[in-house]
Order: sequence, then structure tokens, then C-alpha cells
Amino acid sequence: MVLSLRVTGLLVSLAASLPILILAQEPDILVADFEQATYGDWTVEGEAFGSGPAAGTLPGQMPVTGYRGQRLVNSFYGGDRSTGSLTSPLFVIERNYIVFLIGGGGFEDRTCMQLWVEGRPVRSATGPNTRPGGSEALEPYYWDVREFRGQRAQLKIIDQATGGWGHINVDHIVQTDVKPEFPIRSRRSKEWTVSDSYLLLPIDNEAPTTRVTLSIGGSPVYRYDVSLASAPEAVDWYAFLNLEPFHAKNCVIEAERATEEGFALVRQSSRIPGEENLYDLSLRPQFHFSQKVGWNNDPNGMVYWDGEWHLFFQHNPVGVRWGNMTWGHAVSPDLIHWEQLPDALFPETMARGACFSGSAVVDHKNTTGWGRDGRPALVAILTDTGSGESLAYSLDNGRRFTWYENNPVVQHRGRDPKVIWYRYRDGDTALNSQAERLGGHWVMAVYDEHPEYGRNIAFYTSTDLKDWTEQSHLPGYFECPELFELPVAGEPSQRRWVVYAADAQYAIGRFDGRKFVPEHSGKQRLHYGQYYASQLFNDAPGERRIQIGWAKIEMPGMPFNQTFSFPHELSLERTENGLRLLANPIEEIRILRTQAWTRENCRLNPGEPVALEVTGELFDIRAEWKVGDAGGVVLDLGGDRIRYDVRSAKLDEAPLPAEGGRVVIRVLVDRPMLEINGNDGAVVITRARHGRGPIQQIRVLAEGATAHLNVFTPRRSGSDHVGCLRYALGGQPGNGRSSHGLPVEPASRPSHARPLGR
Repeated sequence: MVLSLRVTGLLVSLAASLPILILAQEPDILVADFEQATYGDWTVEGEAFGSGPAAGTLPGQMPVTGYRGQRLVNSFYGGDRSTGSLTSPLFVIERNYIVFLIGGGGFEDRTCMQLWVEGRPVRSATGPNTRPGGSEALEPYYWDVREFRGQRAQLKIIDQATGGWGHINVDHIVQTDVKPEFPIRSRRSKEWTVSDSYLLLPIDNEAPTTRVTLSIGGSPVYRYDVSLASAPEAVDWYAFLNLEPFHAKNCVIEAERATEEGFALVRQSSRIPGEENLYDLSLRPQFHFSQKVGWNNDPNGMVYWDGEWHLFFQHNPVGVRWGNMTWGHAVSPDLIHWEQLPDALFPETMARGACFSGSAVVDHKNTTGWGRDGRPALVAILTDTGSGESLAYSLDNGRRFTWYENNPVVQHRGRDPKVIWYRYRDGDTALNSQAERLGGHWVMAVYDEHPEYGRNIAFYTSTDLKDWTEQSHLPGYFECPELFELPVAGEPSQRRWVVYAADAQYAIGRFDGRKFVPEHSGKQRLHYGQYYASQLFNDAPGERRIQIGWAKIEMPGMPFNQTFSFPHELSLERTENGLRLLANPIEEIRILRTQAWTRENCRLNPGEPVALEVTGELFDIRAEWKVGDAGGVVLDLGGDRIRYDVRSAKLDEAPLPAEGGRVVIRVLVDRPMLEINGNDGAVVITRARHGRGPIQQIRVLAEGATAHLNVFTPRRSGSDHVGCLRYALGGQPGNGRSSHGLPVEPASRPSHARPLGR
């Protein structure tokens, strides 16, 4: 009876949030709970299962969850390369169902548990994972074994896989007469004719991932690992994929592991559930661009062309965590108002692997031969993780891309190509006669891992973007390199080149189209805080150097995660420490200002802050003070404190020497974030806001002694959702297929917000 209660309790716990089960008339039979230090009378072969059940997660393994008690079967002993099997003693099938927990690899016959009757396998189950990412969480599963009742059987737990996810996890095996009511995930598919704009995928952020594939005419066009919800009440939000290019075509949608109830929620629709509230969510940036749903990281392919600023970006369109690397796409006429377009470049159906970071250029001289009717091609250069540095090109302003058939164009250990056009000036030596006729050549700066140079930036050259020659290496740099030229402020004839990497560290020097030579030792740093992997726009009008970075800010509870920095313009200034980059918000921000408050020429005494009563969530604040004898000066934004420490000469964590005893800071305040600029761009700090909702008071405080506040001006900003005005249909998913852009009107501003997809 004790055993019956214990095991029946397991079944009820496995069905948490589902209807409570009716207890069986016959007590359940525990086959194995794996709570002992050894496997007892089970037979072990090979090394994968060790000498006994694992006490949870093994070395080198992602956290294992979902098992019952303290131990479980875990074949990760020795990592994924080890193999083996674990076989039970014979037992009699005495109940209608066998229930268990299972996780790990999803390879049929190689990472599985099998039920053998009369010397042959009659049932089999695997874990959910076959590809990078995934989860080590065990899930409940069961077999209906009524037809074998009364027969002798064995269980075989098998690990014969040696690659990624080459292991299996199993726990708590029970015989029961109670039919389990927890959802069973299995392979499912459906077919229809495309008649609506979107394919909707119900997302449960905590569900295990499964591979979902959409095929048109037998060819896959979308292939993603998706945390599909198991039921309507489990839906956190809906991901959407563009169906507009496939109107009236037959499609098949397949999921490797989905519940019947959850898969029924996968459907076509003319609208995105909750779309009307997306830009009123409590953590939604209002004047920083953010994607409607899903994850973002690095900005990619930033280029100005034909009146539009193009921002491509690393994007998981079906999840709020990193994965499924796709190139998202947004455009703006002014760097303030953004329109999100359909995704542009796709993993596995277009690229061989994932679409990692890269850049974009306009091939004005038609060096590739892809231009048509006098219009140049817009060419994306990116890392295909299954191939190498690769090309895709568009003839309609980035709305549709064709994958270059002879990819990859560069193969090496590395990623993140940044390509620019190097224009010849007096004294330059042309690469060859073709480059001489063109008046320049293409340069690729790409992160590289080399046996001689270690982590470095490699420089390649080309005259057609297709054939590249390795030229030189610059050791000591990592990820997402940038290469650009700037004049020294006030000295237009004095120009320098800058090499810049993902960590915002840079060097200034000379570049001859082949090799970069720094003119100083070490590196300088511009950005601090939650900021990474920035990029500059190619072909910006007036040779402006405009930078956007990944703002690494978590958005808990939202259908989107992470965002981007506000565009900053770079300049090169002479300082007492030599040439330095400065970064300041683009001048276009002025169109957002709606109201200002000002205090000037105020004495800052300890314990007597200068305060302004304000109201709003969006501000552009400028404060200037003389530090005097104070030990520190604090700007308090409704509880978010920004502190300048006089002794260490630091603004928060960023080094910032006072200039003649004077410090200037500027702060952009958006709903979830702050961007803090010190001494007119000498440093920029990006960080999350700790407070939520409107700010009612902004204060400046001196610590320890007196300081002097020269000027203090908060300006409230408006937005009207300028971060993304709308989502326009008409992308190109997979295999270079064509589509037609069909913009939709912006949704009207809602009067209130509610959780998306509920």
C-alpha cells in the first residue's frame, strides 16, 4: 500500500496543472526508481552508464532537471563519446501502462529505452534532443502495453550515439492501470493550402524544444527548434512566420515532438495574436528599435541605400533565448522611426547551418555582375556556420535575397566578416589591373583563429566579392571586427583608420588596403556595461560613422528579449592623452523632445540635493557639475543612481577623468534601459533600469563635501512607438524563393496593455 501511494503520487505530480487522476483499483508496481548507488540486478555494458545511477548532472553536462528523487540513469559518464547499455532483469507485465521519465538524445535505436517481449523490441522512446541547444529536462512518457499483459518482458536503455546529444536519461519506471493524462509529445504533421499571411506557433518559454519544419512543394523553407506549447493554457506568446510568398501553394508543417492539443494551435492567420499591444508592453523600448517578438543579439548588415537605413540583426524569431540564428531586418528613413520587415536570411533552408553575423554592401560598381538595369545589388556577407564566409544578394532593396551558389567564398577558423570598399587615393598601390580600373577594392576584416596569430583580425582583399586573397593579420582581437576611416575633428586633412571589436576596444592607426598598423600600443575602450558587438552603417551620407550595438538587457515576462542601442555618431578627437573616439547620440534625436526642465548655477551641499519634479518614462538628460571638494556626485533617476567617484575618476565602472574639475553626463532614459554618456562621448555606459514605470523626480546629490551644479536639464521625449512603426509583409524565406512586399498599416495605439497570446 505504501508503494501504491508513492507511485500514484508520482503520476499525479507528473500531471501537474492537468486534471487529477483517478486512483487505480490495483496498486501500481515500481519497476525501478534508481535511488541506490548501484544498478542492482540490472546488467551494465560499456562505459556510458557508469557503475551506478548518477546523482543528477555529470561533469560537462548542461543542468539535468525533471528527474524524481536524488538519482537517475544518465549515460553522460565520459561525455557524449561513451557508449553502452543497461538491461533490466525479466519481469511480468501486470498492468496496462508503463510510465517513466525520459530525456537526453532523440536518436531512434541509438539513444532510447526499449521494451522487449519474446526477444524483440515492441515499444521504444527517446529523449527530445538531436541538435545543438535543447534541454536536459526529463519529460513524462508512457506506453500502452495492454496487449502484452501477462507476458515476460525486459527493458533496455541504449546509448550507441557518439556525437552531440549522444546520451540518454531515464528515471522512475512504473506499471499502472491508470491511463496517464499528461500530454504525450510525438511526431505530428498537417497539410493545407496557404491562404493567410502568417504561420502562428504557440510558444511556451519553459517547454522543451522540438524541430518544426514548413515545406512548400516538398522543399523546406523554414526549419526551427521551437518550444511549442502543449495546450492553450501553456501559451506565453505566439511566434509568427511570413506566409505571404507562398500564397495559394500547398504546404506541410511538421513537428518532431508535439502534443495533439498544442499542435492544433499551429495555424494560419491574417493577424498576430496580441499584436495591438506589442509596443505598449511594460518593458518595450519606445525610442530604441526592438523586434516584435523573439530574441536579438548582434546588429548585422548595416548599410544606407536608396533613402533607407537598413538594420539586419541576429534573430531567433521563435524563442526568447539565443538560437535559430536568422537575419531579421528593419529599415528607417531617419534612424528614429523603424519599420520591421520580414526576416531576410534563414538557417538550414538557405544557409547550410546558422546565419551568424556579417555585413552588407551596395555593389555600386557591379563588381559581382549581379546588378540589373542599372541598379546595383545589395550584398550580404555573413558566416554560414555549416560552410564559411558566404554571400547572398538582393535586387529589391533587401526584401528578397538569393543565396550565392558557389558559397563559401572564404573558409577559415573564424566568423563575423565586415566588408568595406577601399577607395584608392594618391600614393595607393592597386591590387591588380582590375582594381586599378575600378579605383579601389573590397576589404574583408574578419575574426580569425590562427595557429600562429591566435585570436586575430584577418584582412582579405577582392575585386568581385567572390574571390578573396588573404593579406595580413592583427593579433589580439575577438569577434565582430569593424574597420573604418575618420578625419580628426577640426583637421579634415588628417585622417586615421580605426580597428574596433565586439568588446568596444579599438586601435587607431594607418591602413593601406592590405594591412593595418596601429600608431600606439595597447587598445582604447569606448563602451561599457551591457553593450556588445556593435556595427557601423556602410555608405552613410556625408561619411557619417553611425554605430548601433547589441544592448544585452533581459526582458523578463516579455514576448521579446534584448534590444539595441540608440544610434550614436562617432568622431575622432585630439585629447591630452592622444587621439580618441567619441560617441554621441545622433542629432536626429531632437525630433523626439517634447518638454524641458532646467536648473542652473546651484550649490550642491551634502544632504541637500537639487531636485526637479518631472513625470515620464522617456528622457534625454544633461547635467554638468564642478566636482569641487566632493567625494562623489550622484544623479538619481527615481531610484536608478548614476555615480561619479572623484577619487577613482570613474563614472560608474567607466574611467572618466574630470576635465578641469568639470564632468558632463548625458543620459537617455527609455522604459527598460539607460544609456549614459560621459564628457561629451568619451565613454558610454549601457545598462538596465532597475526601476519600472514613470519617473516622478530627478535629483543631483553631492557626497562628502560641496560641489557645484552648472546646468541640469532633463528633456522629456515622445515616442509614439518609433522603435518599430509596423511589420510589413513580403520576405524571402529559404532557397532564394521570391516574394512580394505588401506593407500593412500601423496598428492604432492601444489604450492599455495585456499579456500577449493569452
